[in-house]
Amino acid sequence: MDEPLLAGWRGRVARAREHLGWTERGLAARSHVGGVSLAIEAPPDQLFLATEINEWALCASFAGEDAPAVREFEAALLAEALVDATDATTVLPPVLGESAALARFTQLAARHARPALIGLLRAADGRALPHLLDDDSLTLGAGAGGRDFPLAALPPTTAVPWNELSDVPTAIVTGSNGKTTTVRLLAACARENGWPSAFCCTDGVFFGTEPLAAGDYSGPEGARRVLRERRAHAAIIETARGGILRRGLAVSRARTAIVTNVSADHFGEYGIDDLAGLADVKLTVAGVLVPRGLLVLNADDPQLIASAAGLARRFGTSPSLGWFALDHSNPTLAAHRLRGGSTCAAKGGRLTLHHSARDHDLGEVARLPLTVDGSASYNVANLAGAALAATGLGIAPEVIAAVFARFGASAADNSGRMMRFERDGAQILIDYAHNPDGMRGLLRVAARLRGASGRLGTILGQAGNRLDAEIEALALATAEFHPDLVVVKESEDFLRGREPGEVPRLIHAALRRAGLPEAALPIRMTEIAAVEYALDWARPGDVLALTVHSGVVREHLVRLLSA
Repeated sequence: MDEPLLAGWRGRVARAREHLGWTERGLAARSHVGGVSLAIEAPPDQLFLATEINEWALCASFAGEDAPAVREFEAALLAEALVDATDATTVLPPVLGESAALARFTQLAARHARPALIGLLRAADGRALPHLLDDDSLTLGAGAGGRDFPLAALPPTTAVPWNELSDVPTAIVTGSNGKTTTVRLLAACARENGWPSAFCCTDGVFFGTEPLAAGDYSGPEGARRVLRERRAHAAIIETARGGILRRGLAVSRARTAIVTNVSADHFGEYGIDDLAGLADVKLTVAGVLVPRGLLVLNADDPQLIASAAGLARRFGTSPSLGWFALDHSNPTLAAHRLRGGSTCAAKGGRLTLHHSARDHDLGEVARLPLTVDGSASYNVANLAGAALAATGLGIAPEVIAAVFARFGASAADNSGRMMRFERDGAQILIDYAHNPDGMRGLLRVAARLRGASGRLGTILGQAGNRLDAEIEALALATAEFHPDLVVVKESEDFLRGREPGEVPRLIHAALRRAGLPEAALPIRMTEIAAVEYALDWARPGDVLALTVHSGVVREHLVRLLSA
């Protein structure tokens, strides 16, 4: 988009805000491959109006004084408004002329105004209390210290029992890989610390070991359900890229947040085309940290190191940082310790947390069940990051060490992630690996577990909302390990706009180009059929790395292998 057009948009937004008396000044125009994303800041009760002002400012800048263009834009905006309206008689027809548009915005602002809501939010902020807001209700406080109020009947500020409201220790977990494992580690640490905890992840919403909802709850809806669980004294929230970009965080305050890593995935969606843009999305979590909150970052990730340098510019202040890595001598960690910062990494074969100017031994890496005798390096990283985040919540190192010493010994600890079974002499791994980095991590473990005469088998599919290049990259990462079998599967629950068979064809072609023989690449059109083929193929000494993404298929497989 050319600069004169953007200048027109900025000017119109500024004049509309001044006309309405808004004090918010945030404004962003972000260029990407598909165009430009335009965003404006607005009062909490005027967000819908803000979208109309944004559209008007852009359309009016495009149309200028061209009367036919003005009529065309107004007709399109009216048609859109009528589609969204619950009552067409209440729709105020959009107009591009500035004086008429500003008069219309005044009427809409009056319709949307919720002075009681604004007063309650200010009062909560003044008391350092979190809030949750959706279309129907406002929650003040969180977990056991929260209370819900219907938006249609908000109480005056003086009628709220403020002394009964409180926050709970809250952690936000995001990244490309390792999110769910980290969430479960933190939830286990919170329980060990005496805090009944609620958490959400890609598998659902849970209170302790009790499932409250099944499905992918790594977005704002999951966060709201966790923070509204009245039995919870701690909240652990998985937050994926898609939820942040579509609906935001929902969370207003957190004691700690962690970005596990950033890898190439989901490019081309919502204007995110590269690692730098993806890192910026993940680092949104830094914006809701409390003043002394801890942001935990991966020092083995060059993009996170580069992006962390811009946090102060983005948020006005830089949060306290905790850095983790595989090696204690990592230069970023060494420099951070010299400045008095917290770090966690392996040191002399032991997971070592450095906090409050001293080292804390969290156990021998090879003896921590989650590391599979030290071979699962990505889980060493997950443990290190989770240790720092748990420290940020206020959990003592000895409590963390006690959890790490046993977490992962039972398949139920981390369902769907590095679950290990043996069947008729073959070792079977079940994991969620869904991108090249995750697949490499899984297959490294599988290759190390394979006996001298054993074979390596896997199943491979992908969701349809990935770019062709991303799907092919996943196949090439798999081919690096020269597996003896790759059952190419259709992920039938994740077509996401693709034709049936389209993704398997892309994967199969990429594997053939990588040199894998046709006989090693059977195709099955359901995930369960792919799993069954691999199980029938396996013999004593083999290792199967089964990337299972359907919760139903995983439950069936676990029941079968457990029996």
